[in-house]
Amino acid sequence: MRSGDALRRDVLRMAQNAVYSIEKRERRELSDDDVVAVLTREVKTRRESIDAFRKGGRDDLAAKEEAEIAILAGFLPEQLDEDAIATLVDEAVQATGASSARDLGKVMGWLSPKTRGRADGRRVSELVARALARTDLASHDEAATGTTTSGRATVGGGGGATSG
Repeated sequence: MRSGDALRRDVLRMAQNAVYSIEKRERRELSDDDVVAVLTREVKTRRESIDAFRKGGRDDLAAKEEAEIAILAGFLPEQLDEDAIATLVDEAVQATGASSARDLGKVMGWLSPKTRGRADGRRVSELVARALARTDLASHDEAATGTTTSGRATVGGGGGATSG
């Protein structure tokens, strides 16, 4: 702290204060995972601020926010690259048996513990949605050409009428 790096000092104080506030509110000491979640939330807030500052023509403030993200990133787990996320998404789709966009929640539930703090949730969600759309289109194409059977069609409409 004696190095004179005021920005680093201020960012670390802010992070420490955010953790302390949550500890006081919840009346418990935060675990390492909880602290990572707090820091991740702080990074997310700064990313949103960067977008707003850029739209408002305030590149100076956006640069400051980017510098703060770089400082906080030093205390977060290593971020997953695009290929690693794509591999995890494919694994999650197979593991959950997801076949359409309606299964997004199921896949995200499987993925969340593996990507928490290591990847932007919005980006992971986009990749999952894209993978599920591909899977859904592939299954529709197969059904249309008759190459596979889905097993979901019923014959007979419910078993017939009863007499009484």
